[in-house]
Amino acid sequence: MELDDELCLCFHVTKRKVVNHIRIHKPVKASQLSECFGAGTGCGWCRPFLQRLLEQSTQQIEHPDDGLPDTTSYASGRQQHRKNKGLT
Repeated sequence: MELDDELCLCFHVTKRKVVNHIRIHKPVKASQLSECFGAGTGCGWCRPFLQRLLEQSTQQIEHPDDGLPDTTSYASGRQQHRKNKGLT
């Protein structure tokens, strides 16, 4: 996933915004990332990915292979997630 790809598709929050929020505000819990334009408060699809970014930041890895899927796979996974929750 590239920095300018949307991580929270519900609220259009990019990975760059989340990474910068983590760097500047230094949250200690993933739930605090909701303060970054509401990330993680919609359908819930991005929560594990937000957690992963927060964990990587605490390990002080500057440019990790974030382990996030490419944009297309990410969007289709979210679509399936919403379908399973009856949100479509």
